[in-house]
Amino acid sequence: MSLEFSPTESQAFPIPDIIPLFPLPSIVFFPETYLPLHIFEPRYRDMVQDASSQGRCIGMALLKEGWEEHYYETPPIYDLGCVGRIISLHKLSDGRFNIVLQGLQRCTYTEQATPTLYRQAKTTLRHQTTPPTLTVDIRMQLESVAQEYLQWRKATELSQIINAGQLTDSILVNNLSAGLDFSPLEKQFLLESDNLSQQARRLTDLLRFKLADLPLNQE
Repeated sequence: MSLEFSPTESQAFPIPDIIPLFPLPSIVFFPETYLPLHIFEPRYRDMVQDASSQGRCIGMALLKEGWEEHYYETPPIYDLGCVGRIISLHKLSDGRFNIVLQGLQRCTYTEQATPTLYRQAKTTLRHQTTPPTLTVDIRMQLESVAQEYLQWRKATELSQIINAGQLTDSILVNNLSAGLDFSPLEKQFLLESDNLSQQARRLTDLLRFKLADLPLNQE
């Protein structure tokens, strides 16, 4: 079984008050990004099956350090995450799923008692206190340091996309936050920013730290 949902269609539906939680140890999800996932654990197969008929929303959350000993129980998570909506779902013959989530909005999770094998949480959406735009100066600084880093990484295609200047501020910041090789904790730090400008400044600082750590700054 394969289902495709257009992003426009998915945005027309509200985010449910209570959604399934999918905690992972190495993935931090951001709004305006896309996340392919392979679902194989029985409890998360149930989660996808239920979510596909109940609002199509899943809350991604980062597991806190020490999760390994309690993975099959309820190890602690960072309570700020991002809600995603299933926009593509393919059920394999053995019951596993391949899905794609579209990042919708940051939220705070309050876990709920549930009879399901997977965890569920009440969501409190995090609305921006300022418009999701950057000043010219903040965007220019971010683009400059990102281009320098991407050139070092030989990420030519992404560098060209940024150089074209056609990405909105929020798409630029969120996709760099998600796509660059930061640690999960660094990405969580970016996700927990109060607004887009703070996230862009944090992102710029992290990239500067990475560039400063290059061997003799490539000289």
